[in-house]
Amino acid sequence: MQLNWIFKSFDELTAKELYAILQLRNEVFVVEQNCVYQDADGKDLHSMHLCGWVAGKLAAYTRIIPPGISYTEASIGRVVTSPAYRNTGTGRKLMEESIRLTFSEFKGTRIRIGAQLYLTGFYSSLGFIQTGEEYLEDGIPHIEMILHK
Repeated sequence: MQLNWIFKSFDELTAKELYAILQLRNEVFVVEQNCVYQDADGKDLHSMHLCGWVAGKLAAYTRIIPPGISYTEASIGRVVTSPAYRNTGTGRKLMEESIRLTFSEFKGTRIRIGAQLYLTGFYSSLGFIQTGEEYLEDGIPHIEMILHK
């Protein structure tokens, strides 16, 4: 399986790319996780968007948020893998590419994330370290984690 990466600002996304992003985020975060929340939070406009495509289908996505918007540090958010591509290593490839691009775009920064608690082992395996206490976001347990280059 060959992932074809695109990395674009919000203004560079085509209407079809944006639709695919919103559709995948809705499918996983709202429907699958049964979490009613405001997805359009204004951060997409300032973020870079990483999409992994396979045969014209969006397989994986993250948004990379500049320092000073969510946290003092840069952040990776809305991390999502299509159900059709889970357990294939796609999520790890997505995060590795996201980390590489974040450090490339925002030199000298660290990366802070708000991780769903059940994924702390996965993020720890990528070098993230837990900071702070567990908290609820939209009814789902989370913890902040940070990655130093």
